[in-house]
Amino acid sequence: MIPVVVVPLIAQLVLPLALLGWVAFGHHPYRLHWWLTIALAWAWIACIALAGLWLVLPWYLFLVYAALLAVTIVATWRHMLALPRWPRGAPAWLGAALLAVLIAGSGALIVYALLGRLAPDTSVEVSFPLRNGTYLVVSGGGNQLVSAHAVTLGDDPSYRPWRGQSHGVDLVRLGTAGFRARGLLPRAPEAYATFGDPVHAPCSGSIVLAEDGLPDLPIPERDREHLAGNHIILDCNGIWIVMGHLRRGSVRVAAGQDVETGEIIGNVGNSGNSSEPHLHIHAQRPGSPGHPLSGDPLPIRFDARFLVRNQRVVRREPAPGGRQGRI
Repeated sequence: MIPVVVVPLIAQLVLPLALLGWVAFGHHPYRLHWWLTIALAWAWIACIALAGLWLVLPWYLFLVYAALLAVTIVATWRHMLALPRWPRGAPAWLGAALLAVLIAGSGALIVYALLGRLAPDTSVEVSFPLRNGTYLVVSGGGNQLVSAHAVTLGDDPSYRPWRGQSHGVDLVRLGTAGFRARGLLPRAPEAYATFGDPVHAPCSGSIVLAEDGLPDLPIPERDREHLAGNHIILDCNGIWIVMGHLRRGSVRVAAGQDVETGEIIGNVGNSGNSSEPHLHIHAQRPGSPGHPLSGDPLPIRFDARFLVRNQRVVRREPAPGGRQGRI
């Protein structure tokens, strides 16, 4: 629970507010210190906008911070212009240097996050599998700062059985006011907006594997023995598309069955190694019979879009009859 709640609250609430307060009310003996403090605040806001995990807090909060910072700059402008421009004495210069180091560190994170957003030259093209609202990309991209799955891209042999998920994308639906759940970290999966959303086949093909029957666990419990939980593997022209953490009893297909793009094949759940209800989807080469997720990972695009953490996808195409896709 600590990484899920406390870390985002500190990084995406406490630190930005502290920096805003520092710009507005902090002691700035020289104009250079004021400008460096402003630059640090902008840099941190950019960091959390690109790489922050916006599950506990609404995704648009960084825009509020940016607006407040702009207002603060305007409000304090005249006062700061009256300050001496350059620091005097070694302690003042040391303070400026420390601020510059913090800015450089934040800048490095920004660059790394932007590199994770670069689309690969080639990728598997599929249709977006969810069609019932606004979806937030929780994990996705080319490096570990924006995608938790990228850790298995390394050569560690312990990752080999599930290396196929290295370019995986995790999706949640946003509900009222941009929150993904009713409450901070409710235990009941039903409290999450995306729980039960219909999952549509992202491509036409044949079902390789369809597993069901695992429970939807209360948050934050996880099933470490069945990492993908209830899941479906769909073979589309020799490429396997894996969709995991499906709701128990929702899988509507069986191995050997042919499906068409857009067909409802299951519902979003919270089974397996899942921190909260979401849909995991990735593309890979075929795996081995004993380790189906061991195939080589492949980058994936949805409707020609390479999805990266904190991007949003808006789909207003509910299943026929509204929410009838739910069970």
